[in-house]
Amino acid sequence: MTSQLNGSVLKAFRILELFAAGRSEMTAGEVARELKINLITAHRFLHTLEQAGALRMTARGVFKLGYIFADLGERVSREGGPAPALQPVLDDLARKTHEACMATRFDHDKAVCIAKALPERALYVDIRIGSQLDAYCTAHGKLWLAFMEDEKRQAYLDAARLSSLTATTITGKSALMQELARIREDGFALNDGERESDIFAIAVPVFNRNGTMVSALSTFGSNKAIVTQRRSGLLDQLRNAANNAQTALYGAGANAV
Repeated sequence: MTSQLNGSVLKAFRILELFAAGRSEMTAGEVARELKINLITAHRFLHTLEQAGALRMTARGVFKLGYIFADLGERVSREGGPAPALQPVLDDLARKTHEACMATRFDHDKAVCIAKALPERALYVDIRIGSQLDAYCTAHGKLWLAFMEDEKRQAYLDAARLSSLTATTITGKSALMQELARIREDGFALNDGERESDIFAIAVPVFNRNGTMVSALSTFGSNKAIVTQRRSGLLDQLRNAANNAQTALYGAGANAV
C-alpha cells in the first residue's frame, strides 16, 4: 500500500518539536542545522508556521511558539488529558498480566492516578481515579522523582519528610537518591511493600518524542511475586505497553524518533 504521509507536514512538526525539547526561541539557522535542511527551506517553513499561528516572530528572524498551543492544550485538558488515549493500553495490559494496572501524572509532590484497568478475576487490589501516591515510597512516585529535572528533584528532597510506613520504606535521603539513580539506569521502579506492607508494584515511564517523561504505567497487587518471580515477564509486558502508550499519545513515528 502506497504511503499517504505528507513529508512537508511531518517536517513542520519536527520543527515544532524542537521547541518542545526545551528551546524557548529559534532562528532559521538553528532549525536548518538541527534538521539538516538548507536555510531557504528553514525560512519558508518558519514563516508558513507563523502565518498559520503556530509560531510568532518576537524579533527579526527569531521565532517562539504561538498562543494557539495554549488554546489547544486547554481543549485537550477539558477532554480528559492523556487518560482516554491510555485507557485501551491499560485494558490490554490488565488482560495480559492478570493484575490491576494504572497510569499516573505528577502533581506537586505526589503521583496521581489518572486511569486504571482491573483484571478479570474475583479478587484484586483496586485504586480510585484521582488517588494521590507519596513520591518516596511508591513505584510511580519514585519513577517520577528519578526522571524529573535535577532542580525539582532536589527541591523535593530538601522539603520531604521520609516517614517510616513499613519495614521496607526508604527513610534515608542518601539511600533514596541511590534508589533513584538505579531507577534511571534500569528504567523501572519497584514498590516492595514500602507504603503498605501487602501491596507490590512495578512501574515504567512513558516518554514523549523528546525524552521527557509524561506518564507512568504500572502493574500492582497483593502478591509479592510481582516484584520477585514474575518481575521479568511483567517488565516485558509493561515496556511493550509503554511503547504502545507513546504511540497512542504521539503517533506511529514516536518510537522511531
